Amino acid sequence: MDIHPSPPSPPRRSNWRGVAIAATCTAAMLVNSSNNTSVAIALPTIGADLHARAAALQWLVSAYSLSSGCLLLFCGHLADVHGRKRVFVIGSIILFAFTLACGFVHDEVTLAVLRGFQGVGGAATIPAALGILAHEFPPSSGRARAAAFASFSAGGPIGAALGMILGGLLTQLSKYTWRAQFYLSAGIAFATLVLGIFAMEASPPQVLPARPRDTRTDWPGAILSAAGLILLVFVLGQGAGPGPHHHWYGPHIISILLLSILLLALFATWEGILTRIGNTQFGRAIRDNCYMKSAANYTPPPLLPPSIFTRAGGRVGVVYGIALLQFAAFMIWAFWVQLYYQVYIGYSPVRTVVRLTPMFVTGIICNVVVALIVRRVPTQLILASGTLTTSIAPLLFALIRPSAPYWAFGFPAAVCSVVGVDFLFAAGMLLVSDAVDPGEQSVAGGVFQTMTQLGTSFGVTASTILFNHIQGRAGFFQKDALASYQAVMWMGAGFGGLGSCLLFSMSSFGPSSSLLLITATLIAIVALRGVGTIGKQGPRDGAPEKPADTNAAP
Repeated sequence: MDIHPSPPSPPRRSNWRGVAIAATCTAAMLVNSSNNTSVAIALPTIGADLHARAAALQWLVSAYSLSSGCLLLFCGHLADVHGRKRVFVIGSIILFAFTLACGFVHDEVTLAVLRGFQGVGGAATIPAALGILAHEFPPSSGRARAAAFASFSAGGPIGAALGMILGGLLTQLSKYTWRAQFYLSAGIAFATLVLGIFAMEASPPQVLPARPRDTRTDWPGAILSAAGLILLVFVLGQGAGPGPHHHWYGPHIISILLLSILLLALFATWEGILTRIGNTQFGRAIRDNCYMKSAANYTPPPLLPPSIFTRAGGRVGVVYGIALLQFAAFMIWAFWVQLYYQVYIGYSPVRTVVRLTPMFVTGIICNVVVALIVRRVPTQLILASGTLTTSIAPLLFALIRPSAPYWAFGFPAAVCSVVGVDFLFAAGMLLVSDAVDPGEQSVAGGVFQTMTQLGTSFGVTASTILFNHIQGRAGFFQKDALASYQAVMWMGAGFGGLGSCLLFSMSSFGPSSSLLLITATLIAIVALRGVGTIGKQGPRDGAPEKPADTNAAP
């Protein structure tokens, strides 16, 4: 007979402890997000200081997302099974130690390796933090739960914006140049570690109600998922390298891509087999009688139950898909807008981050708005308004005229860029958290974060391939790249529009939904059409002028 214990109630705590827990989890998200973006804006300075090759510099960005994105699912499982505070503290220690070490290296290879170990710390802290928030602020807490998740989600886009802003300022103004940003991130990581130790309660391992006393680990699933994701992210990283003819055209890359797909397919098949075994009488007997060691060793619970994607009528799976497309759209804009300002226009890092500062202000406003309306406004409308607004940012840069004032294109794009990811983080993660079981919170959060990482890598890779292709085809590589910048921005608008279309599969159509669907579809069609048109032509107005200083923002 199965025993289904009720989920453990969160411990009674003071309001100040609740604030401290939410602040700690938010700081962890902020550090993790800023680590992904702060290095990108300092790449020219790092390359000059370490005399690094351009291909090696790409790995300084990719190494973190490679290790982080590939271990999020496994670390989420460890947090659910072996204790979320324990995993959070260990991850914070790893993140602090290797972030600090990055500031003392003198060659690009060592820095790339340390960046990979940084990602391990991020992979441990984020799923554990999500599980801790879901446990400490259950659905019955109402407004407090919405505020906690909104605060945590704000750490993502705000951390990305701060990474670019502070990274640029420290790189240009500090005597330690690019090393200063690692010292600052290490200090925040250490503060997060201390707060986590003292603010968070020592939580027991979280087990699913359907699997009492079952703390076994699906090691075959962990190996298959990690290996498949590592190879996939590696292939995406190779596609994002410099030059019009990159490694994507090599047969070894195609072989690695096929191998990654095969491993991920085997992982999905294995998880389905374990799920079917667990639902049989034999599987339940093994689960409820842990003394059956011989059989238990071969039939652990699945690392990622396939049913997670079908929770809430399939809405959880849809949110995961939207996360991938939304982050692809956002990172295409965020990645190329830095290069547009610094490489094409010729601005310094400080002048670049000044133009991106509206992202920070918008991020704060958006999360305050979500905290106030998330329990009153349908989630679909929140996500729809966010995805469509974020699509405006790359759309504006796809139409940009370099001689136009900053206020015509750059400012509204910076304002709109983070709306979608802010709304997605807050409302989307709340939907996922409400839909899954108490013992699945960290795993579900790990899947969500994995999709954002894959979306980031895929967006940057796909847009880089397009950028290089158009430059090489037009015959003006290293001369005038406006058409290439516009093309990748059309691609970003297309990803945002496709994410909006996917959103409307979450519910039946109504009058307002139909109107939004038509708008999103038009955006996607125009965006994809724009890529093809720009690919066949050079700059639409000939060689564009550089913007005059009188048109620039202060």
